[in-house]
Amino acid sequence: MREITTDDVPEALGPYSQGIVSGDTVHVSGKTGVDPDTGEAPESVGEQTTQTLENVAAIVAAAGTTPDAIVSATVYLTDMDDYDAVNEAYRSFLSEPYPARTCVEVSRLPAPLDVEITVTAELDGD
Repeated sequence: MREITTDDVPEALGPYSQGIVSGDTVHVSGKTGVDPDTGEAPESVGEQTTQTLENVAAIVAAAGTTPDAIVSATVYLTDMDDYDAVNEAYRSFLSEPYPARTCVEVSRLPAPLDVEITVTAELDGD
């Protein structure tokens, strides 16, 4: 098991790793849309989703692979009415075949944001 850390994403809000490599699998902890340079998040859910995916991609890259190697994702939304905006950003960021995905509405997230995404990826990308 190997811990993945990068300065290209905001620090974790709790006692957990940004990512873990176990065998050929990369497990990325839930990421949000906070910009690592400014410490701020965009207001729109679509822009938060794009920044969230950029943060996820930075961890995946630090592990040695690419977003194309993502095999599954879990999306947490504070309002399921934002589903279409998330899908639009998700579709623009990732390519087919899209990862398997679950989308769950939650009452709130640890930070005052609207979306959080966690992913699992493969190191070899096959």
